[in-house]
Amino acid sequence: MDSVLFRCLPHASSHTAVAGGDFCRTRHCAAISYASSYGLNASCNKRKVQNEYNLRLRKPSLNHHYKGIGGGYTFQKYDMKFVVKATSEKSFGSESQAFDPKSVSDSVKNSLDAFYRFSRPHTVIGTALSIISVSLLAVEKISDISPLFFTGVLEAVVAALFMNIYIVGLNQLSDVEIDKINKPYLPLASGEYSFGTGVAIVSSFSILSFGLSWIVGSWPLFWALFVSFVLGTAYSINVPLLRWKRFAVLAAMCILAVRAVIVQLAFFLHMQTHVYKRPPVFSRPLIFATAFMSFFSVVIALFKDIPDIEGDKVFGIQSFSVRLGQKPVFWTCVTLLEIAYGVALLVGASSPCLWSKIFTLFYAEYLLIPFVR
Repeated sequence: MDSVLFRCLPHASSHTAVAGGDFCRTRHCAAISYASSYGLNASCNKRKVQNEYNLRLRKPSLNHHYKGIGGGYTFQKYDMKFVVKATSEKSFGSESQAFDPKSVSDSVKNSLDAFYRFSRPHTVIGTALSIISVSLLAVEKISDISPLFFTGVLEAVVAALFMNIYIVGLNQLSDVEIDKINKPYLPLASGEYSFGTGVAIVSSFSILSFGLSWIVGSWPLFWALFVSFVLGTAYSINVPLLRWKRFAVLAAMCILAVRAVIVQLAFFLHMQTHVYKRPPVFSRPLIFATAFMSFFSVVIALFKDIPDIEGDKVFGIQSFSVRLGQKPVFWTCVTLLEIAYGVALLVGASSPCLWSKIFTLFYAEYLLIPFVR
């Protein structure tokens, strides 16, 4: 009977390696039932079978392992197919998600939105409009509005916008902690851009700006970009003797020099001397535009600090809004704007040019006076 019982155990062990414990327990119980039918002591045989079973389960022989593998090949084959199929389906799902057109579109949209905020679009728009308007001052006759004119304006605008992105980007790199209080939506302050990404963008656009001016070959354009580069760097960068934005008067002078003087004179000379090949002149409209923008630039310098008072106080930026208060600075800006536009109306109305008079009266009657009311 023992031999019959022990012949049963190898098969039970081999099937246990593949089919699991339930199959072995079934064969085990069958063996015990078989022995009991011949009058053996059920409890002794059960302990003997259990000990032998435990011993063989802990130390399976190579033959048993081989038999288990051979006997369970069909089950392993199906298991392997199932695993491969599940892995393939998961991989395919991941790839489909990775190449989902909607997710790609959202990623591109978010990248463009972050760069849009990083470039400070209100400064970009202001720079472009200033250059276009001062370029029109160089037009003397209708024939001057030609492809040559548009090419010259495009060269100036693109190079200036590249430099503008350098200046506003450097300011953000220097003011990350301040912007976390004042402008947490900016990419560097919010963490959308790393510091290294900001440095790469700023460096790239400064190189592009100077590279374009070198290709164009216009000295007025080059000097406009170079002076803007120097003053923009001195305004923002946090090194000894610089970071002029800490001092209200120096900060205002930097903005005035770039917006009122450099943009007006240098870009006018770019069109006058480089595009039209005419001798440099300082016409009455150019002088008026420079004087008007001097008032306007002071307003820009004062107005931009009004909403930033909290962060400026924390980090020791002594702007006029911090020193004098937001309300007095606001009404000072309003007064300066009223003076600038009032003088502009007087100059336009007294102009010998008929078109200037018509435009001035139209502006005063339909745009300015209703707004003031």
